[in-house]
Amino acid sequence: MKNWKFYNALFVRVLFVMILFFVCVFLIYKMFYYNALLVGFFAFIFLAEMYIYVKNQLQFYDRTLLSILQNDFSTNFPEENKKDNFKSLYLLYENLKVQQQEQTSKEMIYRSLLNNIDTAALILEKENEDWDIFLMNDCFSDLFKVPKVSHWKYLKNYLPSLCNEIEKTEFSELKSAISIKIEEQDLQTFMLQTSKTQTYNKEYYIILLDSIQRVIEKKEKEAWINLMKIISHELMNSLTPIRALSQNLLHIVDQESLEEDDFDDIKSSISTIINRSDHLQVFVENYRKLAMLPTPTKQMTPINALFEDCLRIMSPILKAENIELINDIHSSRSIMIDKNQMEQVIINLITNSVYALKEKSEKKMYLSSYTENNRFFISISDNGKGIDPEIQDKIFLPFFTTRKDGAGIGLTLSKNIIEAHGGYLSYQTDEDKTSFVICLI
Repeated sequence: MKNWKFYNALFVRVLFVMILFFVCVFLIYKMFYYNALLVGFFAFIFLAEMYIYVKNQLQFYDRTLLSILQNDFSTNFPEENKKDNFKSLYLLYENLKVQQQEQTSKEMIYRSLLNNIDTAALILEKENEDWDIFLMNDCFSDLFKVPKVSHWKYLKNYLPSLCNEIEKTEFSELKSAISIKIEEQDLQTFMLQTSKTQTYNKEYYIILLDSIQRVIEKKEKEAWINLMKIISHELMNSLTPIRALSQNLLHIVDQESLEEDDFDDIKSSISTIINRSDHLQVFVENYRKLAMLPTPTKQMTPINALFEDCLRIMSPILKAENIELINDIHSSRSIMIDKNQMEQVIINLITNSVYALKEKSEKKMYLSSYTENNRFFISISDNGKGIDPEIQDKIFLPFFTTRKDGAGIGLTLSKNIIEAHGGYLSYQTDEDKTSFVICLI
């Protein structure tokens, strides 16, 4: 750091002291003792002033550097020290001060984000061989009713089941379900996910916990909201014209005399009201099918017999649509199912494939089955148009359909039937094939 003004001032002071020293020696040599004493006194004053000057300069450097090392940028740099000797130090101080302020702002934003998410988050920081709590977000503290303690051993007093489970794995990365008792409540199940990360010489351990019950409740709430939107839409589509037509009829019959055109309007209005009422009745009947699905009456049913009956019903449609069927189901085994309900599922899925192949020139449908991990899988695939990404999360919603003549309950009903059998229905899609897969345990 080049501080020429400081060096020049120091050089002048040293030069003056040396000159006074030599004058003092010269006067002693000439035996002017009183004069030598006076000059020596001035030399001492100059030497003391030089000492104080250097000390003040070095003290300011030390204070400033100590503030930087301790990340203390609360003091303001004196105006007279912002240039000349301390200009470089001032620029360093200001640069580090800005960086520290930016870092503090980022930390506040990160903490605010972590405190506003619905996932319980805990971040540990390794200190020697022990773990300190680097950050505990508000969700973690509120969910488990624990104060924001600073050390892992203190947290063990509040959540021994969680801490013991993590210590068993020696703080390794894992993803599993865990049951935790909160205060005097019953055991609650959470999805536990942990990960490790290292920055420079610091090691961090991140713990994330999601309440499975809360996730389920959130999904159920979303499903109910979507269902109510669809039901409201269907009801309004019928009730609005019925109300308008009823008002029109009331206006007509209030007239003193009716003309022939009025009778035509009455017939047309009544016909439309009947059609909309029929639509509402069909809608309600479909809802009853979903809401009042009977418990499956399971019997041992041969796989081949199940598909032979389904294909006997669907073969005329497949031939009329020129669909090539590749049937790889040749299993001699039997499964415990409600045959009528399972036929309904398979016919629904084949019908959906027929619709998906409408616009294809080369139409192919694939049937297959296989066993894996004590589970029996049935796959119904086609090379149709597939499922658009924007509707993939809606296809199992009640009354959701992309078909003009569709009721929107086929996939929902199929999914409910498979789940009533203790299995699940899923779909897989790639570039040239879409598959619906039935899994039965």
